[in-house]
Amino acid sequence: MPIDDGADFRPIRIAVLTVSDSRTSETDSSGRYLCDALQELGHELADHAIVPDDVGAILSRVHQWVDDQSIQCILTTGGTGVTGRDVTPEALAVLSGKEIPGFGELFRWISYQKIGTSTIQSRAIAYVVRSTYIFALPGSTGACRDGWEQILVHQLDSRFKPCNFIEMIGRLREV
Repeated sequence: MPIDDGADFRPIRIAVLTVSDSRTSETDSSGRYLCDALQELGHELADHAIVPDDVGAILSRVHQWVDDQSIQCILTTGGTGVTGRDVTPEALAVLSGKEIPGFGELFRWISYQKIGTSTIQSRAIAYVVRSTYIFALPGSTGACRDGWEQILVHQLDSRFKPCNFIEMIGRLREV
């Protein structure tokens, strides 16, 4: 992908939320991967938390981070499937943000290359809520790796051309 080596990298503060009824800090390989990957690129890990598959728990944590204007991005992992307990997309929809439909579409296209039609079970989604980007990834570490390495590593790098999400941060609250 085209990186402008003459441009400065602009780090942002990113929080990571693992949505799971069963993962702990010791077993959360997906959340740990995202925390490590964003820091490796040069961003700052603002916070990392694990909440159960529960709309109220998800909303409580996401609200805290969206209200913190020093956090520009939230990455979630888990809760994007189709079972009864998978409620991350429903929780994020409550926030009345601006959906970024291309994220989920592109994620499923990338995922299709690896897992075929099973990708239809993913409800990966993204929003802008006030001035915070929120990207909801599936719970598997492989899916988080695909989403990070194929999409987010580029779109969250201010040097990526022709455009990226970082260069728009200051304009997200425009009306």
